[in-house]
Amino acid sequence: MSDTPTLPTTGREWRLLSRPVGWPKPEDFALAEAEVPAPGAGRVLVRNKYLSVDPYMRGRMSAAKSYVAPYELGKVMQGGAVGEVVASEAEGIAVGDHVLHFFGWREYAVVAAENAVKVDPDAAPLSAYLGVLGMTGLTAYAGLLRTAAFKEGDRVFVSGAAGAVGSQVGQIAKLKGASRVVGSAGSDEKVKLLVEEYGFDAAFNYRNGPVSEQLRAAAPDGIDVYFDNVGGDHLEAAIGSLDRGGRIAVCGMISVYNNTEPAPGPRNLARLIQTRGRIEGFLVNDHHDLQPQFVREVGAWVRSGELKYRETVVEGIENNLEAFLGVLRGDNTGKMIVKL
Repeated sequence: MSDTPTLPTTGREWRLLSRPVGWPKPEDFALAEAEVPAPGAGRVLVRNKYLSVDPYMRGRMSAAKSYVAPYELGKVMQGGAVGEVVASEAEGIAVGDHVLHFFGWREYAVVAAENAVKVDPDAAPLSAYLGVLGMTGLTAYAGLLRTAAFKEGDRVFVSGAAGAVGSQVGQIAKLKGASRVVGSAGSDEKVKLLVEEYGFDAAFNYRNGPVSEQLRAAAPDGIDVYFDNVGGDHLEAAIGSLDRGGRIAVCGMISVYNNTEPAPGPRNLARLIQTRGRIEGFLVNDHHDLQPQFVREVGAWVRSGELKYRETVVEGIENNLEAFLGVLRGDNTGKMIVKL
């Protein structure tokens, strides 16, 4: 047990004021000053150092029933965060320890010990535990290796390939022996990054022409695996290029998150009959049993430099909302992080 004489009494936090229709607007949110309570028994007070903003958060802003509860109106929002313990009433967690938890969008958080995971700042930069060694990394690992049942020699297509998840999917596929890895991204700069830094065999800018045509040119022999972060025309194009026995892992569909009307489905689903193809959605929360294996294998690749990652860092909690909107626009290369 430990205490500190200079505990904060207030801190800033982001609250959802109204449920966005279409693109979120600044008036849907408020940055408010809130009281910071002392931690009770079994809890710790954390000064957040890095906050995560992710596409799935857009879904939580809606009242629609989903796999996770919506954000409550007038209440502070949640998200991944890593920070330093400044007060502790929990066995096994001391002041000065660093922990990963799910109470982001705020400067200070009181966290139950069972919801705080100690992380080692000497083993990796703290921000990495929100990305390459965190939820987005496990998402890439589980989605490719388990849901898509990747095997050596597969030809792989990844959409949103310059993002935190997609960039890791493509690199893991190459490290595991893919015969060809193709990625799509939203700018020529990102396309260059995918090929020159992340080792993709080919990549294209989806803004430069029909996705189906560009995919056929980049993967003329078809694909065995598609890792979907985008949906829409990317999913339809992947079905069109899917080879016999192909697998599609649906991680996200960022292209439709702000739609106010239901998006039309792929027009070529009947092709799955011909190819005996499979489409399966997944949630990272169903694959936490892979965590030890993931940390061991991916951690080694990160340390050796075999797996590269990038972060887009935005400074200041006052810019948390703009960082989130930037993710929806595709402004980020790699993981979007807010540094407090």
